[in-house]
Amino acid sequence: MIKSKVITVVLAASMVSGCENESKESSGSKRTEATQHEEHQQHTLGDKREETKNSETLPSFLSDKPEDMQLIYAAAAKHQTLLENIPCYCGCGEEANHQNNYDCFIFENKENGAVTWDDHGTKCGICLEIAAQAVVDYSKGKSIEDIRQEIDDKYKEGYATPTPTPEV
Repeated sequence: MIKSKVITVVLAASMVSGCENESKESSGSKRTEATQHEEHQQHTLGDKREETKNSETLPSFLSDKPEDMQLIYAAAAKHQTLLENIPCYCGCGEEANHQNNYDCFIFENKENGAVTWDDHGTKCGICLEIAAQAVVDYSKGKSIEDIRQEIDDKYKEGYATPTPTPEV
């Protein structure tokens, strides 16, 4: 069920306000890199974290968010190894010290099974789009290496510096 819904989320995620929102035309003028980093810093400084008893229990900050976003968060929790090997291109590596796309959704997995969620992904279309695409491609049988290469190729121009995610 998640697989079929996540496929539609890739398109929906691109409609969500992104952290960097690419370096494209906005209101008739091109946003500068400085403006993009300022906007992203405002997002990351206000990131909220919430602990739940496990990864099946979504945080309350998602309760008023669209179902598609909730599905991406649930899929991220189930695909830790995948998303820890996929970089994020929204600027969160520099601004929030994220190491990979997984960090956009989950801050910490505790030994007792509890999860500390991060609301960064709720404010970032790029984070959501990368996670959704990675999960969909993985469910279709693509390797983590191939998914990583496709993400790197897609976001290498016009986006922020990627998180410092080591190669697989």
